[in-house]
Amino acid sequence: MDTRLAKFAIGQVVRHRVYPFRGVIFDVDPTFSNTEEYWLSIPEHIRPRKDQPFYHLLAENDESSYVAYVSEQNLLADDTGQPVGHPQAQLLFESFREGQYTLRPRISH
Repeated sequence: MDTRLAKFAIGQVVRHRVYPFRGVIFDVDPTFSNTEEYWLSIPEHIRPRKDQPFYHLLAENDESSYVAYVSEQNLLADDTGQPVGHPQAQLLFESFREGQYTLRPRISH
């Protein structure tokens, strides 16, 4: 399988191409790495290919905050320049500047 580089970066704010939500990327899988049950739960007519990067997002819409798992083909860069309101963003990221979050340093011993 040909490996592709991820188009989006950790800390970048993105929005979904179809559904009305946006979020900040906190992890990236080079290809689909969720369960087959999750894969089959996606309606077939909109199911993305597995051979592309998939992004873990701290996501939000007008009603709630949640974690989303989204294919690269369904994401667009968010051009609002605004931070996300997800309550866990402050746990993973230490700052937001010029449309980009900066990860907190990892604590290790």
